[in-house]
Amino acid sequence: MNTALSLKANTDLSLIPQSILRYRGLELGLANASGGKELVILASSNDVRLKRFEGEQSEFGEGKLLRGPLSSANAAALRELLPWLQPQVLGLKTSAGMGDRLGLATPGHVRATRMCQGKVAPIFAQQSIRELTRTGRTPQQVMDDAMWGVFQENWQEGFGADADHLKTESDIDACLAAGFTFFTIDPGEFVNDQADNLGLEDLKILAVDLPSALRMTENDLLESSHTIQGLNIYFSEAILLKAMVKYGHAVWHVVKMYQHLRNSSAGKPFELEVSVDETKSPTSHAEHYYIARELKRMGVQWVSLAPRFVGEFEKGVDYIGDLATFDADISGHAAIAKELGPYKISLHSGSDKFSIYPIAARRTRGLVHLKTAGTSYLEAIRTIAEIDPAFFKEIFKFCLGRYEQDKLSYHVSARLERAPGIQETLTPNDYLDNFDAREIIHVTFGSVLQEKTPDGTWRFYDRLMALLSQHPEVYANNLERHFVRHLKPFCLKSKPTTTKTK
Repeated sequence: MNTALSLKANTDLSLIPQSILRYRGLELGLANASGGKELVILASSNDVRLKRFEGEQSEFGEGKLLRGPLSSANAAALRELLPWLQPQVLGLKTSAGMGDRLGLATPGHVRATRMCQGKVAPIFAQQSIRELTRTGRTPQQVMDDAMWGVFQENWQEGFGADADHLKTESDIDACLAAGFTFFTIDPGEFVNDQADNLGLEDLKILAVDLPSALRMTENDLLESSHTIQGLNIYFSEAILLKAMVKYGHAVWHVVKMYQHLRNSSAGKPFELEVSVDETKSPTSHAEHYYIARELKRMGVQWVSLAPRFVGEFEKGVDYIGDLATFDADISGHAAIAKELGPYKISLHSGSDKFSIYPIAARRTRGLVHLKTAGTSYLEAIRTIAEIDPAFFKEIFKFCLGRYEQDKLSYHVSARLERAPGIQETLTPNDYLDNFDAREIIHVTFGSVLQEKTPDGTWRFYDRLMALLSQHPEVYANNLERHFVRHLKPFCLKSKPTTTKTK
């Protein structure tokens, strides 16, 4: 393209500077407009590629200027044009998922990721089915919102897209259609936590109900011993039966979900994560070995597994438990993952667990995936509190009223009587750095985003999104600061022994 033909020469555009790029004769970027951001593309007059995009075209010197909406159609056209905007599989690289419940967080996530200089592979598009229900978003909206953020920040180093906590085949299909590449299967409802409290005879009776392919006669584990990097695992009849009864049906559900994913993916690359973290009791090392061994025997290939660790992984707050005990626990899980994979150990509800990040990075030697979600929403609320304290306190008062109901589907221990009150003298940090307030705000996000007034309009959503959109740098800076703390301990060179994934 003639260098004289430049977007910057159009003084009518309020360009976002970091978004501007030149690619194969085109100049592309984002600009701020009265109705929000818009896509701008400058091309030669005869460039047929502009026909792929929707929007208004006008003459610009010897070329044409397109100004279009940040629509799903334009997102699809842009992904087709710029290959780095398509999500990728990440393999065994140290990785981090950064969920975004509002669709505005990716610029801040990108800026924090740049600090790692390629040592942590990011997942910028991530949302669980539960979160989709509570935010009223679709998988395609999650994908598109993340892509626009990647484009705005001119990130060309690749990223993944995590369809999180999938429970049904229809969940898989919806996320496949939107282009997700990382699929987290959550078989939690098939885990029998009561197995921990049952005697041998009861376990024998329940084991009979397992699919025939998972019977004890098929798994070859009875009275077997396994020594892995100093970790000794022995499957007595009682230990094996407890693992089978507790996790056998969950394993079978993962097998069926994997088979459906493989058949429906039409040859497109994907990677699988297995999540058994949302259970009442920790996953013992023997149970982890059983799960991985059975999945492997059933032909499942996966890239990461999230056990239920010792201690408490509550939402939006630091790890609760003894660090030495956690050190020993994750060390054993990491040894099993290396032996039976290698695959990554995944830290779910990983937001704000600052005390264990160095331990996890060291024990896994980089074979680790950090998954965060609600902490980005908390930083959005922090931003609101800084910009409009009165509006924040209106939101927080509502959260206090919703907490007892909304906490029922979460593992949290915040108490209303310990939370700060609505006081004039309190600062945003007095709320957002307070244990109880953080959990209260965290678990009530769906109610805040979905609450309507008697006349049917949104009570909070429109004002919240407008404020964040009007002050994007405040939000991005808060996110960058917060996520640098998350990612920095993992900015170590990964040292897997092989590049294969299981």
